[in-house]
Amino acid sequence: MTAKTRARETPAPAKRPISITAVVDCVGVLATGSMSGQLYLYDTNKAGGSAGFGTEELQTKAAVGDKLLWNCLALECEAYVGIDAVVIDPEVCEPERKVYPGTDVAYWTGIVKKLPAEPVPYEIRFLVGTRAQSVPTTLSPTLTG
Repeated sequence: MTAKTRARETPAPAKRPISITAVVDCVGVLATGSMSGQLYLYDTNKAGGSAGFGTEELQTKAAVGDKLLWNCLALECEAYVGIDAVVIDPEVCEPERKVYPGTDVAYWTGIVKKLPAEPVPYEIRFLVGTRAQSVPTTLSPTLTG
């Protein structure tokens, strides 16, 4: 068997999902009622071209077929934060809420269906503390191709 034949028979390694993590200052959100200045977004695709790390306007570089995974962390360990919804053009991606097996820890995931030439803004809505209403992002993170 030649090296060329082996290369054709060896499947490509599975591509890791792009994980988008929101770090939320829950005390700040509860005090102001807004995400403005209280949200820090990061993703795992910096090497692929993502930008705006640590801001509310994260620009996640993605391609059609990429799996996205949204999760969140509270800046204060004793505070609660969860993602209530990820709102994006359904022609681009349809996020779905999932729960890690054996836990009540939720996350959101979706596959990029298409990416227009322009960045695609989206909104994340958070449940914070015991507040009944979710709090949306003030500025828009985006997906870019």
